[in-house]
Amino acid sequence: MTDDNVFIQAIRKRPEHGFRLLLQRYQQPVYWHIRRLVVAHDDAQDAMQETFVRVFRSFDQYDENQPLAAWIFRIATNEALRILGKRKGEAQLLLDEASDDLFNLKADDYVDYSDAEAVKLQKAILALPAKQQVAFNLRYYDEMSYEDIALVTGSTAANVKANYHNAKEKIVNYLKTND
Repeated sequence: MTDDNVFIQAIRKRPEHGFRLLLQRYQQPVYWHIRRLVVAHDDAQDAMQETFVRVFRSFDQYDENQPLAAWIFRIATNEALRILGKRKGEAQLLLDEASDDLFNLKADDYVDYSDAEAVKLQKAILALPAKQQVAFNLRYYDEMSYEDIALVTGSTAANVKANYHNAKEKIVNYLKTND
């Protein structure tokens, strides 16, 4: 929480400077979180930009009792799902409404296609239901706690843990059966 306080105080004292500090810290992890969901670089860039616009505009609504990263990643997750929803012709897609087939998309240069194992892993992750994919990505790649992931997804830590473990099992099964 100490790092959060640095950003919060910087934004409150000098919003533009504080926001630049926040971008330096969170831009890359947020980009990769979104990228793992939307796959395409252009979509990830769009969602990331919109995420930080929303963070800046709604910073006064941030609850300082919650981790700043969880709040930012929640906005980023919703932006990623909104973009995926547009692809499907829907106005908006929320985590609870995300359909399983949204994530069966081909990446541009996101995956090294010469590495067969990396391709299989990517396919396994993209085949997961939305809640499991988000839980897996945030836990495995971003090393978030179950409690923080619950804040991102609007769920409980127990549900996140179940989604993560189900995702791991599905990924292992996929990797075993798709040689």
